[in-house]
Amino acid sequence: MKSIFLFFLATVVFNVQAQTENEIFPNWKTGEMEIHHIYTGRGESVFCIFPDGTNMLIDAGDTGPHRDPRTTHGSPNETKQAGEWIARYISRLLSYREEQKIDYAYLTHFHGDHMGGAFPDSPKTKKGGDYILSGLTEVAEYIPFKKMVDRDWPTYQFPTPQKGKTFENYKSFIGWNIKNSSLLMERFQPGSNSQFTLLFQPENYPEFEVRNIIANGEIWTGKKNKTKKLFPKDANVDENKSSSGIRISYGDFDYFNGGDINGRITMNTPKWRDVETPVGKVLGPIEVCEVNHHAWVDAMNENFVASTQPQVFIMQVWNVSHINLSTLRTMSSNELYPGERHIIPTTIPEISRIYLGESRVKQLTGDGGHAVIKVKQGGEEFSVFLLKTEDESMQVKSVYGPFECK
Repeated sequence: MKSIFLFFLATVVFNVQAQTENEIFPNWKTGEMEIHHIYTGRGESVFCIFPDGTNMLIDAGDTGPHRDPRTTHGSPNETKQAGEWIARYISRLLSYREEQKIDYAYLTHFHGDHMGGAFPDSPKTKKGGDYILSGLTEVAEYIPFKKMVDRDWPTYQFPTPQKGKTFENYKSFIGWNIKNSSLLMERFQPGSNSQFTLLFQPENYPEFEVRNIIANGEIWTGKKNKTKKLFPKDANVDENKSSSGIRISYGDFDYFNGGDINGRITMNTPKWRDVETPVGKVLGPIEVCEVNHHAWVDAMNENFVASTQPQVFIMQVWNVSHINLSTLRTMSSNELYPGERHIIPTTIPEISRIYLGESRVKQLTGDGGHAVIKVKQGGEEFSVFLLKTEDESMQVKSVYGPFECK
């Protein structure tokens, strides 16, 4: 019976691919949900369209001009900065609504590959503010944000006072836009399921929810909106562990994005430094995981993977270190949980191919692209589309699924 099922599944996947490869990605329709992992070669960015048309931007990184052989080149090319490429991609998706605006802009943590760095050649805003355009600030230059949420507004004192050119530029952007462009600003609220809500027809989608899981080491307990703190008082905490994370649910479909949380710790290290294990326990099984900390060596520990059991892992890759043997072995392990799973990188650098070897590269699904999750109305099943990144055609390279939600 199992072999018959696998043959049927393979046939379904083949049929879907045959119908859509080389075609233009289909437009969003009311009732569907889309999660776009946008590849620029310069950091992370995710754009979501919820079932009623409400949208959300999660991070928009820019690591700056290419200068390190370990990092990828800008994509589609290096004639524009990452923020402009992201804005152009989103603009094409927003054809379904009259106003070109982003409803929620959500920043997981204060690192340049998620928010945009500060570089000497970056242009200054033309709106009148005293800030440069990079990552989030550049996206907002083209598509205004209605509401911005980050993990520590307005004090920016946890775990220590935020400093540096990158953060000061972001702070200048926030201050100017609150005063001059009606930007609403909020601090991320761990445990809440009412900070990111549907804005247009929430009554039609009672099965939709965005649950705030963690920020600053304060984690949802799984009971109502209650939380608990993981970090001891006055603990020496780094920025990645302070990342905020959310679960997006639609019917039986669940997706997790936790920024750069991590959880691989060495012997005699305090357990509180493992953020992933408690997050995995409160999440339980999910359909799709945007891989923690780019699948770097300190992330995706065994406890987290065994608890969440994703059918699909999305890896936003812009450095050769983001595909390594330790995390790949954990994510692909049938000892942690049984069943088929897909590990999908947005790109596979040539150096990574040589390092991994042909057999391990075969454990990865696809050969890169904008990775798009399209959830069917009602949230019972979803498919994964990989789109071309060499140009702005939105052409489909490959499709995987449909997958039945758990």
